[in-house]
Amino acid sequence: MIFGGQNSSGKNAGKEKVVVMDRFRSRTTLSPLRQAEAYWAGLRRGDEIPSRAQVDPRGLENILSQTFILERVAPGIARFRLAGQRVNELAGMEVRGMPLTAFFTADARKTVSAALENMFDEPSIIEMELQTEATRLRGSRTARMILLPLRSDLGDVSRALGVLVSEGGASKISQRFTVTECDIRPVSVGEKAAPKAASKTAPKPTPKPSVNAPVAGFAERKSAFAPKADTKPNSLMDEARTLLDRARSENNKPLASQFTSQRRDMKPVRDAGVETGADLVSRPPRGGKLKKDASHLRLVVSRD
Repeated sequence: MIFGGQNSSGKNAGKEKVVVMDRFRSRTTLSPLRQAEAYWAGLRRGDEIPSRAQVDPRGLENILSQTFILERVAPGIARFRLAGQRVNELAGMEVRGMPLTAFFTADARKTVSAALENMFDEPSIIEMELQTEATRLRGSRTARMILLPLRSDLGDVSRALGVLVSEGGASKISQRFTVTECDIRPVSVGEKAAPKAASKTAPKPTPKPSVNAPVAGFAERKSAFAPKADTKPNSLMDEARTLLDRARSENNKPLASQFTSQRRDMKPVRDAGVETGADLVSRPPRGGKLKKDASHLRLVVSRD
């Protein structure tokens, strides 16, 4: 019996029965990335970028250990807000609060920063093929990463949903990756609806409300205030002159007209605040005697 295909058909006959396992390994690596992208696409409403509040961990339950959330803190810099257990094991420590570029070598950080800036500004989806540095104990390993943009509570694109899948088991030593390939796919974002064209006809002017127009509610109506043009405030001297003229007119009237026809002894009717000369004559001035044929007039001005 001949093994290994050493027969008349040729030396390569045995190689046809060899199955390459890399293709199955790549399917396992790409499956979490495709699942995260499908979940992200299901959160979109039309062409809008989904928000961070829409992400539910139950929708990514089977790949939750490989999932993380990024927050943009500066141009080209994003830090971890949340990270799964598998991501922490690749770094060898808790990565919460650390920048994403801590996973990469110094040469690859410029590429990652440029990709992050493009993702937040455009926005776009980033998919990268990574490779670890070879060490003495183990060779290089490949990994894949996908970054999906998200909106914050303020509405700006400053968050990202990411998945990192690496071959091999966990390592106690932190791993640094180099970028072998970076694929940037722009995301179609719906434009805002254009404002309606203004009407060609000029708008009618709004009529001014009347002063005494009815007011809604229990408020009282406002009364119109328009001071009279001819009315002028009287000064104290004007009032004194008016009272003096009134007193003179009362003195010139005959005494008979001041009494009624019913009773002769009734006192005459006078204007309030004015005393005639006859009454003032009977009253002597203070500290002296009353002179004959001397008439005195006292004015009493009342503001009321």
